[in-house]
Amino acid sequence: MIKLDHTVLYSRNQSIAAHEFADVMGLTTGRIAGPGYDFTAVHVNRDLAIYFMDRDHIGLEQHMAFTVDKKTFEDILQRLQIMNIAYGSSPFDRENKSTAHDFALQGLFWTNVDGCLFEIMNYG
Repeated sequence: MIKLDHTVLYSRNQSIAAHEFADVMGLTTGRIAGPGYDFTAVHVNRDLAIYFMDRDHIGLEQHMAFTVDKKTFEDILQRLQIMNIAYGSSPFDRENKSTAHDFALQGLFWTNVDGCLFEIMNYG
């Protein structure tokens, strides 16, 4: 069995980026630090964490996609609207405010403060 335990996303300010993501997704943050490392962590569920790490230069766009149920999708959509964060139905149109998705019943994309592309999908 193989499962993803955690992933690291680079950010210019890990605290700001992690808190923005956690607020949109309805999750909480924590801190993981030790000799040679310092992360702001967002625990997605008991099996997956996203560690935000400071980097002065972020060279490539990062992308993370999540499958969510209908209620969670609606909650995230509402938080994006309240937080005035642009979203769209395509990675090529992230501001059309549509949730029509090519592969799922509903889906949307948004870009965080560091240019990371997030995607949520509801398969119904």
